[in-house]
Amino acid sequence: QVQLVESGGGSVQPGGSLRLSCAGSGSGLSSDYRYYAVGWFRQAPGKEREGVACMSSADGVTVYDDSVKGRFTISLDNAKKITYLQMNSLKSEDAGVYYCAVGRWRLLDPNQYDYWGQGTQVAVSS
Repeated sequence: QVQLVESGGGSVQPGGSLRLSCAGSGSGLSSDYRYYAVGWFRQAPGKEREGVACMSSADGVTVYDDSVKGRFTISLDNAKKITYLQMNSLKSEDAGVYYCAVGRWRLLDPNQYDYWGQGTQVAVSS
């Protein structure tokens, strides 16, 4: 099993920044995967969950949705099993519940992920 706990959400004005954290624990990170992918997803009210950024523990290569390229940065401290999402130049359309997830493949498709955190709320308004 893998447990994921997000933190760092909050309310900011447009143009502001937030850093989300996701701490992973459980034996599954080592027993279920040789290498694993971590992803950040968001879901706005009335909309489907969408992939924002992901990366693999194998090579550190990152993938971003076009809507956040140049503004968001995903990183992973593999030793501590913590992934971060640095969000800069936030826009109103970035608001929603942000989830981290762990899976096998470095993809932005939420269906490819096996374990999920409980989510953290991000609000962007003036």
